[in-house]
Amino acid sequence: MGALKAKKRLQMNLAGIPLLNLLRERMSWLDARQNVLSQNVANADSPGYTARDLKPVDFEELLKSATQSGQQTALAVTEPGQIALPAGTSNFSADDRIETTGDTVSLEEEMIKVADTQAQFQAAANLYSKAIELMRTAIGRPGG
Repeated sequence: MGALKAKKRLQMNLAGIPLLNLLRERMSWLDARQNVLSQNVANADSPGYTARDLKPVDFEELLKSATQSGQQTALAVTEPGQIALPAGTSNFSADDRIETTGDTVSLEEEMIKVADTQAQFQAAANLYSKAIELMRTAIGRPGG
């Protein structure tokens, strides 16, 4: 019976934590942006190709709305003990957020954007990981 209680304690409702929702949204947007930027780099020598980028998202506003709404999202797990992601986790689609810059592709500028996007993604992933570690420590299950 004790092992079952321990497993239930591990099933966290990550959907109710605004910081984690914001970090997931940020990583999703950065991933979609990286895909668009890689297309720019791949087509740098294509005649007539116009550089594209994703429209910026106001993540501060997303955080405010997440903390004010207080809405819970249903969870889905396939096995006991898994940490579920919210069912409503949105993935940013490059199709509806792409804007053209009106310029031809500058490899130097695109590579700077790619490097910046990678650094931002890594920072968000590190924050997400640290937040999960802190929660695990708080419930008495550090390190895995």
